[in-house]
Amino acid sequence: MAKMITHLSHRGIVEIQGEDKSTFLQGLITNDIAEVTPDRAIYATLLTPQGRFLYDFFISEREESYFLETDSARLEALVKKLSLYKLRSHVTLTPRPGLKVYALWGEGVALSLGLTEERGKAHEGVFMDPRLVELGARTLGEIDHKDFQAASLEDYNTHRLILGVPEGGEDLIPEKSIPLESGLDELHAISWTKGCYMGQELTARTKYRGLVRKRLFPVTIEGDAPSFGAEIFKNDTSVGEMRSHSGSQGLALLRIEALKEPGDFRSETAVLKPYIPFWMRVEDPV
Repeated sequence: MAKMITHLSHRGIVEIQGEDKSTFLQGLITNDIAEVTPDRAIYATLLTPQGRFLYDFFISEREESYFLETDSARLEALVKKLSLYKLRSHVTLTPRPGLKVYALWGEGVALSLGLTEERGKAHEGVFMDPRLVELGARTLGEIDHKDFQAASLEDYNTHRLILGVPEGGEDLIPEKSIPLESGLDELHAISWTKGCYMGQELTARTKYRGLVRKRLFPVTIEGDAPSFGAEIFKNDTSVGEMRSHSGSQGLALLRIEALKEPGDFRSETAVLKPYIPFWMRVEDPV
């Protein structure tokens, strides 16, 4: 597979500075900010107090600043939300619209960028995707990409959806999506050892009581792709709803038990073929 590069025009960056930036973020986000160094980036989320999804983002560090990358359509709202919690913290939040975000993927990407093939491995604004190494790398700002072939945003989304990976702004619905239903534990967005953060109690309860009944599964689509949110049926029973798609690939929120039953998954005029990606751990519902 050739090495590909895509400008992620739907992604934006906010720079976080100040002596209290680490302690400020640590009490809010689902992952451990102590893991972030100039050599390592993380993936994390901000939840509601009820443990529902609000925002997801990558955090990398360079020159004593954190760079938080998220869905650009909601970046301003995220800055406002974080600002509510600043109180007397010595923290500044500065949007950086001039910094472009690129995704790079394909065989040998890590080597081409001077990185090891390790989740989150970083240097100088370039980092391996902290979710899965198979997703490739991301870079903040322009790089020399003469060894890479330009690809469309649809190409990148197809690559992501084949792997079954959701993104905020596409598949994760604010104030509705549940992190463990969305695969965010296996995708390394959650630390179970860091201590308290917003939504932590209900997230932990969901995990340890085995309360996950639905999951976001990748699906191949036969026919016209269903619209976002379209109801999915199996044997005339509603079993889930559609999320985003790109070409014949998509994601769907489905009842886990429905995957064990015979019959086709149907939504609008399409037949959906769900599968379990290599990284996903699916347990039988209690």
